[in-house]
Amino acid sequence: MAKILCVLYPDPVDGFPQTYARDDLPRIERYPDGQTLPTPKAIDFRPGDLLGSVSGELGLRKFLESKGHKLVVTSDKDGPNSEFERELVDADVVISQPFWPGYLTAERIAKAKNLKLAITAGIGSDHVDLEAASAHDITVAEVTFSNSISVAEHVVMMVLGLVRNYIPSHDWVKQGGWNIADCAVREYDVEGMHFGAVAAGRIGLAVLRRLKPFDMKLHYTQRHRLPDATEKELNLIWHTRVEDMLPLCDVVSLHVPLYPETEGMFDDKLLSTMKRGAYLINTARGRLADRDAIVRALESGRLAGYAGDVWFPQPAPADHPWRTMPHEGMTPHISGTSLSAQARYAAGTREILENWLEGSAIRDEYLIVDGGKLAGTGAKSYGVGDATHGIAAH
Repeated sequence: MAKILCVLYPDPVDGFPQTYARDDLPRIERYPDGQTLPTPKAIDFRPGDLLGSVSGELGLRKFLESKGHKLVVTSDKDGPNSEFERELVDADVVISQPFWPGYLTAERIAKAKNLKLAITAGIGSDHVDLEAASAHDITVAEVTFSNSISVAEHVVMMVLGLVRNYIPSHDWVKQGGWNIADCAVREYDVEGMHFGAVAAGRIGLAVLRRLKPFDMKLHYTQRHRLPDATEKELNLIWHTRVEDMLPLCDVVSLHVPLYPETEGMFDDKLLSTMKRGAYLINTARGRLADRDAIVRALESGRLAGYAGDVWFPQPAPADHPWRTMPHEGMTPHISGTSLSAQARYAAGTREILENWLEGSAIRDEYLIVDGGKLAGTGAKSYGVGDATHGIAAH
């Protein structure tokens, strides 16, 4: 029997839903790069239901308990007296989400003597100390591409929301006003603006594709250039360094992983190189940006707006300055946990569990750490020197 410890966010404040706004989801069989969607042997949930909260249980309880395994689900994840900390000691598997991460630090991993598998229900495993996982021969896996398009759509929404001044305009309506001048004074068109993606992997490239019809000038920067055909198709401009791209862009979106080289990269110095009145979007990781530098840039007018759904820590405390800074478009970490995305990453989590419990191979694209070293997608996303020590946990 295996003990599976699952960390999920709390249920809605008015209770777990009995009905939903829609009756079904569109059927999608492959991701844009040709990778198939998760293919578990079966699922015990209805796609479109709330699966990522505690009562949703990622649809795993029936499957696991029918096989004689123990499933523990909690949202209590932080601190030495949390349920997560107590249950971790003898857990064989830990499942967590980037939106409500159960931080697996080196200290926690050292206490978890039975831990063999850490699954990210979604994408992004920087809440796990990958160095410690490698040293303890713990397999780390995530459901690659499961919510990449969900995040890309969220980015496009935030770009338009900031530039078109949507949120303050909506607030005037809620207040009973008709203050057209107050709304228009910070409202612009995105047409003709220069947009820059800091990294153009699955999410960054999906954002660029979705912004092309808006007739924006598209830029990107990353170590390796995209294929010539892709650059020509989207009329992309490649920059070898982020410092070269930023002064040219009206809107910048972050899609780079979090590791020591990128932690805090958008500080006062780098922000000062951006165009005055530029907009910054961050759906990657909160620690990519210096928290207080972002506030200063908005207050000074260096940035015209900042929107994102990633914070540090998560959940963010009530007094986090990003909640109250001017010209922000912040949301909780929701971009990758739409009900559509949940159906995919819940199915992918079950596929990984089926493979692991049967002793069969986990998809290479799902692997981050395996056999004591970076593997699969992890080997492509991190260099040995970049492998995170669980930055997001500290």
